[in-house]
Amino acid sequence: MNLDLPWSEYTYVAFDTETSGAYPVGYDIVEFGAVKWHKGQEVGRLQFLLKPRELMSDFIIGIHGITNEMVQNAPLMSEKVHEIYEFCKGSIVMAHHAPFDLGFLVADFEKSHLPLPQEPALCTSLLSRKWIHGVENHKLQTLVKHLNIDGGQAHRAYDDAKACLYVGLECFKKMGENITLSQIIKSQGKNLWWRDYSLQSLSDSKYKIIIEAITAKKDIDMIYQGGSAKGETRRLSPIGIVRNPDGDYLQAFCHKDKNAKRYYLNRIGDVAMVFA
Repeated sequence: MNLDLPWSEYTYVAFDTETSGAYPVGYDIVEFGAVKWHKGQEVGRLQFLLKPRELMSDFIIGIHGITNEMVQNAPLMSEKVHEIYEFCKGSIVMAHHAPFDLGFLVADFEKSHLPLPQEPALCTSLLSRKWIHGVENHKLQTLVKHLNIDGGQAHRAYDDAKACLYVGLECFKKMGENITLSQIIKSQGKNLWWRDYSLQSLSDSKYKIIIEAITAKKDIDMIYQGGSAKGETRRLSPIGIVRNPDGDYLQAFCHKDKNAKRYYLNRIGDVAMVFA
């Protein structure tokens, strides 16, 4: 793909997900919203609720306001994933904290055996830190107020997607009218590609065991080459796997320490599922 054309020559899909929890594999997307933008105008939109595998906690409901009753009769992701895929295909996607949303969406694409898009992704959180100044933080709602954007209802997928789009467009404007896509990618400081969030590319059998354990809600015994108990076997309840530009990791509850911890994948040794 030629990344050296002026930014205005590409089609963009700004999207947002609301989820049943913080980590892919263990949790699900419960609302998807997206807006497609081409040559200065909105040319498409998607928004729908999705039914997760399990009931959501009060804590999660308190974040986005989507209740279990609201998604009780919603379609499953498997019924909507092809529509999402076709909507995004061929476009430059952008999201606020894009690694989070990409992680969830890639897991669902791969579950449905869909090839990952080849186009790069943009993160409006990273771009705003570079180009939007004079704000106390770079949360989406802070930027919405600072830029006087009609942000709609916060933490609802379509409204957040549209707000994300306008934050991105404001960053492009500050960079210059003829800025190229490759220059925008360089400006955000990190290359974000769909393939970077692939779980299928984690070919080692130990990662497949972990993913299977998360899905089946089974504990694992794992040797970890890090922390105070380096090289010792730990019993964990795995919660989710996060692929991240700063280091891929497993989030899991440690039975010995009685709390949830982050375990970097490159330090994980042998893994065995516990069936008892």
